[in-house]
Amino acid sequence: MLLDNLSRCPASGASIPPRMRMAARLHPSRFGNIPDFTARPPCILAAECADLPVNNLPHHRAEGISPLSTAQSPVQSLAGRRVLLIVAGGIAAFKTPDLVRRLRERGASVRVVLTDGGAQFVTPLTLQAVSEDTVYRDLWSLTDESAMGHIQLSRSADVVLVAPATANILARMAHGLADDLATTVLLATDKPVLVAPAMNVRMYEHPATQANLALLAARGVGIIGPDDGAMACGEYGPGRMVEPLSIAEYLAGWFAAQAAPKPLAGRHALVTSGPTHEPIDPVRYIANRSSGKQGHAIAAALAALGARVTLVSGPVRLPDPPGVNVVAVETAAQMLAACRAALPADIFVAAAAVADWRVDGAAGQKLKKREGGGPPALTLTENPDILANLSAAGPDRPELVVGFAAETNDVVAYARAKRLRKGCDWIVANDVSPATGTFGGDRNSVHVIRADGTEEAWENLAKTEVASRLATAISDHFVNGKK
Repeated sequence: MLLDNLSRCPASGASIPPRMRMAARLHPSRFGNIPDFTARPPCILAAECADLPVNNLPHHRAEGISPLSTAQSPVQSLAGRRVLLIVAGGIAAFKTPDLVRRLRERGASVRVVLTDGGAQFVTPLTLQAVSEDTVYRDLWSLTDESAMGHIQLSRSADVVLVAPATANILARMAHGLADDLATTVLLATDKPVLVAPAMNVRMYEHPATQANLALLAARGVGIIGPDDGAMACGEYGPGRMVEPLSIAEYLAGWFAAQAAPKPLAGRHALVTSGPTHEPIDPVRYIANRSSGKQGHAIAAALAALGARVTLVSGPVRLPDPPGVNVVAVETAAQMLAACRAALPADIFVAAAAVADWRVDGAAGQKLKKREGGGPPALTLTENPDILANLSAAGPDRPELVVGFAAETNDVVAYARAKRLRKGCDWIVANDVSPATGTFGGDRNSVHVIRADGTEEAWENLAKTEVASRLATAISDHFVNGKK
């Protein structure tokens, strides 16, 4: 029995989608007559052939459905969108079959350009199987050029995504080189370009790479990540490609932002997010459990409504929101300086969980444990109050200042008092006691208290929904004069 003639696995009963059957046709040596379906169910063989995860595939359960079945597809947030994916030569290229899958299961069509370096890590047949489209490689291919020339290829998509974007291809993009199909497409395209950097931490932090990224960003190229994490080379730090699921969600948010009404167009919004890290010595610091998810979601929601957004972020492990200028800081003093440098602004949303105290005179060397000497004495001093500073009257005060109050008890009462004490216009109160799971979680329950004393309760919502509602309320303030 031939796998490419099957629609269901005889052993498990699982659906075998067309893309998996295509994998069988593209890799005939791996398939053919398979007498023992119990030992190696063909749905698993097909997934392995296409380099797709098989951990969640059903094993001998007639009711099971494979991860690629449309019965398990998420919301079609990319329906009708056309993505041209350029796969460059980094180890993270092995994740691109999963990236194609994530994009397609959200409704996007994906066409792939594979560099020679990328082909060292993932095969054209694999990407053809998962994309169900031609994989383009050679600028000089008469067949490819006659079927679809590189100019047409560069303009046939809604967005061009480079993932992984290695240091090499970023440098070639920045300097306008066009010596292979990928870079020629990038130079010829009139479509938006997004890149997901992936490289060794030292390569990422090198001034040349940082200058290239800054130049590309200034030209309007969107930059997704990178993440911090362990790398194939054994080092740890920034340079790890953002995971495929996060890239797919980023693209969905990016497209939504392009299509949304723009009532905040012409407004500048300044948002703070995440924790601050206050050093004790070069190794240790004072911090809190903030993940930055709420602040980043607010920045993205304001950008989606047309605002020019500056996001001043403490240390987080989140991709930069689409269409947002991100300024990374570590300490409260750095955050205040970055906020002041970003003024003037129409809107200020202080969503960061800023540490209240810092060590007065952090040690320049690691503090050593002394036998029998006890712990070192740390003298704490107050950090600058960013919300109060930017709420203070003056020519640079934003028209609308929104503070946050993270409390563990008497949430609304403390928030009301804080709004008056700090001088902000609105305040968003949330309960961050451990039982709520707010810090680090994806949901939030908040109370929005306005200047006139009115209060709205938004209970148990996704942080993205809280952000959307707050951005809409801010828009109403400017468009309809709603205080």
